[in-house]
Order: sequence, then C-alpha cells, then structure tokens
Amino acid sequence: MNTTVINFKTDGDIKAKAQKIAGEMGLNLSDVMNVCLRDFVRKKELNIKIEELNEKTLKEIKKTLKEKKFSPSFSDADEAIKWLDKESGKHAS
Repeated sequence: MNTTVINFKTDGDIKAKAQKIAGEMGLNLSDVMNVCLRDFVRKKELNIKIEELNEKTLKEIKKTLKEKKFSPSFSDADEAIKWLDKESGKHAS
C-alpha cells in the first residue's frame, strides 16, 4: 500500500474527543479517517448524521430543501425539452 499524509485543521476540543472515542474502540484517528475516506471513495457519497441542529445548520437544510423543490428531474430528453419550452414561454417578455 502506498501511503501519504493528509494535514487538516480542526477544533482542538473535537480532536481530543475524537481521539478519546477512537481509543475506547481500539482505534486511532488515522484508522477513523481511513475508514471514512474508504467509504467516501467506495460509495461516492458523504453520509452525515446530525443529532443536534443549531440555527445555522437548520437554515442551510431549509435552504437546500427549498432549492430542491425547484430542481426538476426528467425521465428522458424529450421530457426535459418540453419542460424547457414551457419555462421559456413563462419568462418571455
């Protein structure tokens, strides 16, 4: 295995808590980060569980959900073209 080093900044309190939890599980932070990175590469998605929502996070979630409502999806190109034709007629002056 060809290894490399990744450096990143994080809050000191978070690092200390993460090290403690990892240690209780018989792991170190390198192990934890490698598991996260391997999962990210394998699934090509990021899964985050939020247990406590602060106002900023709640605002961002609401914004994302609102934007998603306006993100059309289509089953084929013809359906997309029809939607574009319809939308362009709405905005014509």
